[in-house]
Amino acid sequence: MQRPDLLKDAGLAGRRVLITRSADRARPLASLLVSLGAEPLVLPLIDFERAEDQASLDAALDGLAAGSFDWLVVSSITTVRVLIEKAAERGTTPSQFIRSGTRVATIGPSSKRILESVGITVDVAPTDLQSAEGLLALWDGAPARVLLPQADIAAEKLRDGLAAKGADVTSVIAYHTVDYPARAGRRLEAELPAAVVVSDTQLPPEITPSQARAALDAGALDAVVAASPSAARRIAETLLPLGRCQFIAIGRPTAAEAAVLGMTVAATAKEPTPDGIAAALGTVFANEGTTR
Repeated sequence: MQRPDLLKDAGLAGRRVLITRSADRARPLASLLVSLGAEPLVLPLIDFERAEDQASLDAALDGLAAGSFDWLVVSSITTVRVLIEKAAERGTTPSQFIRSGTRVATIGPSSKRILESVGITVDVAPTDLQSAEGLLALWDGAPARVLLPQADIAAEKLRDGLAAKGADVTSVIAYHTVDYPARAGRRLEAELPAAVVVSDTQLPPEITPSQARAALDAGALDAVVAASPSAARRIAETLLPLGRCQFIAIGRPTAAEAAVLGMTVAATAKEPTPDGIAAALGTVFANEGTTR
């Protein structure tokens, strides 16, 4: 839940914050930033396409629906969108993929909330360290058949970590992460339920890469927010140097990737939520006063 009253002294009034997501996916964060007096701008850098190998994905989901797996592990919100789309193709709901006795794990409260909004009960989700590492720390190590649908560029840490704890892991590509925009007809279009998005607020303004470059050169952007390691890579490819603009990472994997790319991470959101991101921004700006 957004709590602007608890963040009102975060020093965000007048700050211009660049969110590197599409406008629809950026809307919850943008809405909170506006309520705190900031000016959010959107520059989409990555997008998502359906898996090229639909046959393997369908076979894995058929096995899941048939009870062939003890666990479904969901490591990203985008995977939930894939489940929604594949269920719609079958004229059913995502919850029908989960047979009695099959348990579900995910990497944090946000993905847990979204899975539960589509009727899937989550059995395990870390609350402190919301990442693959956090989930592995909770994994009990009992032998289990695990289905792990992921992005094509997903790190091997979660798959290998589960296998090291005795799981028989079936990893399948659920979607492809691509430069924005995705190809027409290939873009993953499934929307999350209205209950978990902010649908009654205006979409934040979208700018072009050239406009972002001009704003950076003019010192007119205070922060840029990256939601994933792939977003950090795209920022490094398209926006450097950042000048006075502060880099804010969502999650430790994103921060680690930024560091590898030579970017200074001003703050890392402890939770991948609008509140968590605003709090991270606040740690950078709270003591600086407002801008221009």
